[in-house]
Formats: sequence, structure tokens, C-alpha cells
Amino acid sequence: MNDISVFSGPSIEWIAISPVLALLAGALFLLLVGSLTGQWPKRLYALTASATSVIAIGFSIKLWLDVSNDGPKLLIGGSLALDQFALLGTVAICGAVLMVSLITSDYLTRNDAESPEIYALYLTAAIGALIMISSNDLIVLFLGLETLSLSLYLLAASNRQQTSSQEAGLKYFILGGFASAFFLYGVALTYGVTGTTRLIDLNTVLNSYIAVPRNDAILLIGIGMILVGFAFKVSLAPFQMWTPDVYQGSPTPVTAFMASVGKIAALVSLVRVFVVAFPSRSDDWGIVVFVLSALTLVVGSVVAIVQTNIKRMLAYSSISHAGFILVGLEAASHSDSVNAGDGLVAVGVYVVLYAALVVGTFGVVSVVARNTNEDATSLDAFKGLAKNQPLLGLVMTVFLLAQAGMPLTSGFVAKFGVIQSAVGVGSYELAVIAMICAVIAAFVYLRIMVSMWLADPASTDVVVVPMPSRVAIGLALVVTLGVGFLPSLILDLGANLAQLATK
Repeated sequence: MNDISVFSGPSIEWIAISPVLALLAGALFLLLVGSLTGQWPKRLYALTASATSVIAIGFSIKLWLDVSNDGPKLLIGGSLALDQFALLGTVAICGAVLMVSLITSDYLTRNDAESPEIYALYLTAAIGALIMISSNDLIVLFLGLETLSLSLYLLAASNRQQTSSQEAGLKYFILGGFASAFFLYGVALTYGVTGTTRLIDLNTVLNSYIAVPRNDAILLIGIGMILVGFAFKVSLAPFQMWTPDVYQGSPTPVTAFMASVGKIAALVSLVRVFVVAFPSRSDDWGIVVFVLSALTLVVGSVVAIVQTNIKRMLAYSSISHAGFILVGLEAASHSDSVNAGDGLVAVGVYVVLYAALVVGTFGVVSVVARNTNEDATSLDAFKGLAKNQPLLGLVMTVFLLAQAGMPLTSGFVAKFGVIQSAVGVGSYELAVIAMICAVIAAFVYLRIMVSMWLADPASTDVVVVPMPSRVAIGLALVVTLGVGFLPSLILDLGANLAQLATK
């Protein structure tokens, strides 16, 4: 009789993955109970999703304290990482889900389309995002990427009454499929050279691999294809062609979700992969990141100037923000510099502040568009907004100034951090490009402010801001101004972000 070996799976620390479990429980509750019961009371779906996000944030805070005391570590056989870099991204993602769910409630209520499916997709997308930012394995990362992407495809096409939404979903699906194919093929090539997909093990193998003469073309092609796959997801130039069309065609709350959760997940996981797995090849990919960052900054800032639709302007603005975050990755690529860790800290701080900032901005766009129709997001729709609604105009102005990086706002703290990290490692050229592009992008935000404050009102209708949207926009405003006046609130938290889990 042959002996049959018994499979022994890795041990699972359930508390350590509690944020993911909380989101999963919320998604299952919405789908299961929502399908077995009748229409829930008004806004209860959104409140359920919001409460789930708050619970996940609570678990993340508890884990943050544990990591502060015990240090970072790997989970589930080394496939996931538990460190402050991942936990800060978790808080940013769950906070974005909280605010977007409240904004979505108003959007679906006015369109008489309240249902649990949208909120369940938010939660499943957030689960994929959390897996991505904490992944220590390229295959696990790919699973999280696809979980996030499939949810976003459905969300982009969720408004079946508008052809623009259907078109956005189709474009996103086709180009997203190409991006996933690039990423997966890059993983295959990397595995073929190293024999592993574990980030820590990749670093170990590549550090011990000495080729004389150095001939690792397949490895470099694999790393390049992984970077291309990320570039599509992050909207880095020249792979950003889908972003303005998808942002404009998708429902505004979904656009806010894609611009926050989708971009945060892709950027944080991009930084983790290249800093943890490929530091020994930073002299090869560092220059590519430099070029991508500079090109993304220029394209995002310059092309936004000629746009006449607010959502397209903000789409190119998000491209520009991705370029700024990539400046932090370029700084982290200088592994021989004592200041390389500042790049990781700058990226972590930037994604948290960007999440609140972009959701708040799109929240205002959503409530302004409600007075006409969802397609009315042209610059003309904002004419005289501050004259009719001074408080709403002032709030939008704060968000725009923050996106421009003005002092006493969170945007200044975020942009100053990444530029400082570039200067710290000697990347003066990239720092200068970033500062010039910040000035160029300021013109875009100035156009919107001039339209709101100086132009005659396009309509005499009063913009009504429902309570859920008030709460979401208010939370974003508190973060934007709070960190602007007291930057130590976030900078003190980010002191240990560079300590990634390696064992």
C-alpha cells in the first residue's frame, strides 16, 4: 500500500487579515440578504457598505498598533505582507469606499436605481485592492489585480440607461485585458529565469545570480512587461489613452472610486514589487521609471489645459498625480542612497492624502451635475457656482487649490514630500520637472475657479447637497485642511513606512 502524503496548508492568522474578512462579510451580506429580501429602506445599502468600511478601518488601526509593537511580518506562508506601508494603503482604500458609498447613495436615489449590487462591487474591488497592496507573491498579486479589475469593469458600465457608461465599460475591459496579459506574461518570464514568484525570494535569487558576461535579457523583458502592465492600470503616459474616456463615461461616483481605490492599489503594489523584488536591478528599471514619471507629469499637466469637460480635466489631473507618486518610486530606486527610504514614505503619505482629495473633488462634481443630468459636467456647468452657492464654491476651491499643491493644504504636503525625496537622492532634474508641471497644472485648476467665481451663473437653480454627500465631502475637506495646517498628523505616522515585511 502506497503512502499518501497529507497536504499541510500554511497557518493563517485570521486577525492579521481581518480588514479583508470584514469587507468580504459586508459584500456577502449585501448580496445574500439583499437577494432574499425586498427593497431596503432608503440609503440602507450605502450605510451597510459604509459601516463595513469603518469596521475594516478599525481593524487596520488595531493591526497598525500591533506592527508598531512587534514589527512587520509575512502571512499565510509568506504570500502576504503585514507592515505599515500596506496598512496605510488599507486605511486610504477603506476611507475612499466609505466616502464614495455615501456619494453613490445620492446618485442612485435621484436616478431611482438604489440596489445592493453597486455597493457589493465596491467592497469586492476593495478586497482585490487590499490583496494587491499587501501581496508578497506575483501570482497572489495577479489574483488581487483581477478581482479589482473585474469589479471596476462592471462598475464603469453600471448605468445601463446611458450609452456613454456602456462605452466606458467596454473600453476599460478591452484595454484592461491587454494590461493584464502584459503583466502575466512578464510574471511568466520572470519565473522562467528565477524559478520563483515570491518577492522576497526573487530578491534573494537575483542577488546571488552572477552572469559573466551579464546576459539577463529575458529577465529584463519580464520586468519591463510587468512595468507595462502596471503602467496601464496606473495611467502612466504613454499608456493613459483609456483614462479620460473611461472617467468621462462612467457614473461620477464610480469615477471617484476608480481614481482613488484603483489608482492607490496599482501604485502601492507597483512600488512594493519593484522595491522588494528587484532592487538589484534598480540601475536598469530606475531610468525607465524616471522617463515614465517625467513623461506622465508633462502629459497630465499640459493636455489637461485644452479640456472643456471637468471629468476629463480631472482625469488628466489624476494622470499628473500618478507622475508625482512615481517620483517617489524613482527616489526609492536609489538603493545606494541613505535617503532612498524617504521615497517610500512620500508615496505612502501621498496616496492617503490623494484618496481624500480626489473623492471630495468628484463629490462636488456629482452634486453639481445632479441639477441637470449626469452628462452635464462641462466647464459651463460650473459657471457662477460660487455666486449661487458660496459655501459649495469655497469647498471646491479648497480641493482645487490642494490639487495644485498650494500651502496649508494636504496637496502641498504630498507634493513637497515626493519632490523632497527626489532631491534627497540627487534626482534634481526630475524634481525640477515636477515643480514646473505643478505650475502648469495650476492653470487648469485656475480655469475652474475663474468659472465658478467670476463668470455669470449658467443657471439660477440652487444646487442641493443631500446629507450623505455633505458627510463625504466634509470628511474629505477635514483631511485636506487638517493635514495642510498640521502636517505632523500624517508625517509622524509615516515615520516607519520604509520598514517593509521581509520575513
